[in-house]
Amino acid sequence: MTTAPPERSVPKPVFTDAEAGAKEFPDSSARRFNYYTPAKRKQSHYEDVTVEVQPDPRHYLSQGWLYGFSDGRGGYPLDWTLLKAWGSDRPEPERFPGSGGKGYDWPAHGWHEFRDPNEEWELTLYRYNANVVRQLNQNVDNARQSKAFEQWNPNWVRFVEHNVGAWMHVDHGLGLYLYANANRRAPTNMHNNAISVNSMHRIRAAQDLALYNLTLSEEINGFDGAGHIETWNSDPAWQGVRETAEQLTAIDDWCEAIFAANFVFEPLVGELFRSQLVQHAAPRNGDFVTPTIVGAAEYDFAERDLRYTIAMFHLLTHDREFAAHNQEIMQQWLATWVPRAITAARTLQPIWSQPDAKPPRFEDGLDAAKHRFRGIMADLGLEAPKELAQ
Repeated sequence: MTTAPPERSVPKPVFTDAEAGAKEFPDSSARRFNYYTPAKRKQSHYEDVTVEVQPDPRHYLSQGWLYGFSDGRGGYPLDWTLLKAWGSDRPEPERFPGSGGKGYDWPAHGWHEFRDPNEEWELTLYRYNANVVRQLNQNVDNARQSKAFEQWNPNWVRFVEHNVGAWMHVDHGLGLYLYANANRRAPTNMHNNAISVNSMHRIRAAQDLALYNLTLSEEINGFDGAGHIETWNSDPAWQGVRETAEQLTAIDDWCEAIFAANFVFEPLVGELFRSQLVQHAAPRNGDFVTPTIVGAAEYDFAERDLRYTIAMFHLLTHDREFAAHNQEIMQQWLATWVPRAITAARTLQPIWSQPDAKPPRFEDGLDAAKHRFRGIMADLGLEAPKELAQ
């Protein structure tokens, strides 16, 4: 005969209906969130995972910001930029432990109206970049197997190791120190997601060029994998780009940083270098691989990053309360950054003569870049500054 083991005295869970989620509300069974107003008739998956994930005490968060800074301000102050959206000047509801209540109805202010037309969030970011990297790796592997690098003109090898390699410093610097910084300062999660994706695009593009540089060092005899460092640090043709890029990373106003980088520097310098020089000259010099690397970064900007930036600033230039104020500030930014970008572009002009098979004339490429810039400004309702004629 066996005896039953003694029952251990273990505390048993007791449910009191006081647990989180136990209480039922009128919308407990709702299949859609109702704390925000969708931009269109039906809310999207992007909005469900993005809108007000970063709370705002102007709408709710009844005890105020849970974290702050040494000067006493909390959260994401709206005065981190000179631009304003309607409702920005309204006082925050008084918040303190136990105050309860609710702030302004949704949207609490005009900043909340922004929606990224790319509908970017974590899943789309990982999926898109994984596809880009996969395709680039296949392109480089195919080129290696077919001995495509042996078809390059010797002078083009020098061009790529010094000039194409130098652009990774631009992508890395802006991605890490401009966009990532602006992402933290933007006031809503819709802005945060769009800008952080922009940051990842630039950092990934820098990584693409770095890995490509290592591949070329292995595949091409005599390829100087460190040549881009000397070029970036001391080549006179690159010092205008370097100076402007470093000035961009020093901007404190997060809106000015995005505006200057995506509306001024990229169309007048970035696209000029990538599209009007590298992608035109590479095939003429036997290189059909580099355009795929550079073209991925060009697509990131032209079809995705510029798209969200136009949507973001169009709301501000047409704001129902501060449109005139915002347009005036942006015109001042244009007057500051356009001359710097034009100077940087013209300083680059000597490298147009380095390939054996020349790309189209520098002036033609710069005219095309200026024309695109004017179109972007027209879409925003801004005037191209007189400094564009430099």
